[in-house]
Amino acid sequence: MTSNETKRLLLLTGDPGIGKTTVLLKVVEALKARGYRVGGMVSREVRSHGSRVGFEILDLTDGRSGWLAHVDQKTGPQVGRYRVNLEDLEIIGADSIIKAVDDSDVVAVDEIGSMELFSERFRDAVKKAVGSGKPMVGVVHLKARHSLIDDVKARNDAEVFRLTYKNREDLDKTIIEKAVEFLEGSHKKKAL
Repeated sequence: MTSNETKRLLLLTGDPGIGKTTVLLKVVEALKARGYRVGGMVSREVRSHGSRVGFEILDLTDGRSGWLAHVDQKTGPQVGRYRVNLEDLEIIGADSIIKAVDDSDVVAVDEIGSMELFSERFRDAVKKAVGSGKPMVGVVHLKARHSLIDDVKARNDAEVFRLTYKNREDLDKTIIEKAVEFLEGSHKKKAL
């Protein structure tokens, strides 16, 4: 791939709480509004009485939700004060990515981070999305270190965007433009 070819793997990163999921959801909604089928998963923090208690996983296609991690989760790998719910991560999170590879135009993955990487099924689903040839819009944890993250970020067809307070109002437009450019370009290639 030459440097002027359109990138297919559009990855957001940035400090915790900066708004990566918000930007990703804006991209998802804009692509859906243009008629593209977008599937995959997002994770959102859940608060109770002003304090974060965990992270919910949401399947973008059918709306199923479950817990990625929670302070009251009794089993599973521990990350800080949370325990990862591997069952929901695999049944809802990983499965939503696989469904998106099979049935959607664009795959969304929020996020490829330390909690999610405990699941081999999640890692395999991300590998399937990366290898699918379809555009993927994802969030990559800023500080998580894992060979999968390094491999995805280093690909020639990947572009990483660092979300900051300065660019967070407009970064979604850049990512939408790049995703549509890839989608329109791939449709033109199929037509030839």
